[in-house]
Amino acid sequence: MESTDVNTASEPGAALLMGAPDLVTVPTRQGLEAVDIIQRAAGQASRAGGVGPVLHDGSGSTLGFLVPPGTADAWDLPGSACTHTNGRGMRFGDSSATAGDTGWLLPPEAVGPVTDPEVLRAALGEAARLIEAADNCR
Repeated sequence: MESTDVNTASEPGAALLMGAPDLVTVPTRQGLEAVDIIQRAAGQASRAGGVGPVLHDGSGSTLGFLVPPGTADAWDLPGSACTHTNGRGMRFGDSSATAGDTGWLLPPEAVGPVTDPEVLRAALGEAARLIEAADNCR
């Protein structure tokens, strides 16, 4: 079988399903800080290092960052989890969510394809240090 490397996907974000991304989940507060850190860094550098799609859960307790497939094999950052999605439950192109549902904080069509795991790891570490410093100032 020969591949032409032509993406014929008609649905936004469908290219993500071709190599189903892994999902890094973190507490919301740390995740929001990490999103800000990555976006600020991307604003100072190239867009290639920016944040990819980010999910929020219905309870508001976690954020999930889409990362390249295979990231879960070596992910070991304390306070976070990385799981293989294999595309299960992933719906792209539908950025609307009803109250209490998991939905997109940053939908696939608004950002890059996935977040670079090393960029995410660094941002989560910095976010944890910022949160700890803020909490210790009280």
